Amino acid sequence: MPTIKTSVSSQGYLSNPRTLQFWASTLVVLPVFLQAPWVHFYPLSALLFTFVLLGAGYFLSKYFGRRWERVGSLLVGVSGSWLGGCLFWGWLRMHPVLHLPVEAIAMPFAMLGLTTKWRIGSAFYLACLLGTAFTDLMMLVTGVMHQWPLVVSASIYDASRILLLTAQNLLNFRSGALIIFAGALILFISDQMRKRGNLAYSLQGGAWLVASAALTTTLWVDGLFFLTTLLQPSLSGLI
Repeated sequence: MPTIKTSVSSQGYLSNPRTLQFWASTLVVLPVFLQAPWVHFYPLSALLFTFVLLGAGYFLSKYFGRRWERVGSLLVGVSGSWLGGCLFWGWLRMHPVLHLPVEAIAMPFAMLGLTTKWRIGSAFYLACLLGTAFTDLMMLVTGVMHQWPLVVSASIYDASRILLLTAQNLLNFRSGALIIFAGALILFISDQMRKRGNLAYSLQGGAWLVASAALTTTLWVDGLFFLTTLLQPSLSGLI
């Protein structure tokens, strides 16, 4: 038993699959409560916080030994998502067509990172980006994207009213079927990622598990956003 404990400990923090997935999910949800209001009122300071995340991740991974490597890699991945979110919601929110391209600003680095020790952070970022692509596609095909500029440019009262009407317009068979299909597809992809991650728990396996958790959590966050819009649109985070 002592030998096994030492072996597991030597793998470092977040070496447990469930712990790794828990923190990946948490770091998807965090921007909903922290970044959204921060970038709305103080976009520049929120943007600069990107470099705090990036620096913390780099130094933890490089100078604090193998035990912190996964933590550092994950923070670097979060910094990529944080950067795209700040740029869009801080200055370009009136242009929904730019949402995905701006969120994909760190994609080339993430693709390169998949073959390095930054694999876990890259997987987190790319999974979040995939979730964003699904969300934007659904907003486009259901007509929500056309209302986006009206919502973000209106007063709080008018924005809440427009957002509520937009959400209510989704309560029909066509939109419901499209949303259910997209949700089922996301869950299927996420499950395949999880199964691949469980085959062999290494850096590669950890990357698949992180991607699975991030993608699944993105789906739940979108569902929560939709429910909040129906019940209390002023708290949705979009306005």
